[in-house]
Amino acid sequence: MTRFTLFTVFFVFASPTLAVAEISKADDCGYQADVVAAIQVARLNRVKEANLADAIAQTNPAWPDQYNNAIPILGGSIYQIKRRDLKKTDLGVQWKEACLSRE
Repeated sequence: MTRFTLFTVFFVFASPTLAVAEISKADDCGYQADVVAAIQVARLNRVKEANLADAIAQTNPAWPDQYNNAIPILGGSIYQIKRRDLKKTDLGVQWKEACLSRE
C-alpha cells in the first residue's frame, strides 16, 4: 500500500515538474530521486516531519528550488513507512528507476 502511495504521488509530482522548466528527463528524475533520498535520510535520522523542510534546507541540496515544493508532499508518504523497512531499501534508486521507465 505504501509503495502505491509513493508512486501515485510520484506521477502527480513528476508531470508538472517537466512542464515548468527546461530540464531533461534524466536530470528531472535525478533531482526527484535526490529529494526522496534526502527525505529518507531525514526519516532515518529521526527528524520530525514538521521540521523536515528546514532540516533538508540546511544540507544545501543540489537540486533546483522548485523541487523543495515536493518535500512536504512526499514526506508524508515516506514518514508513514516504518524505519526498519526504510533501512532495508533505497527509495532514491527505486524512484529514479520508476521515473526513467515512464514515457
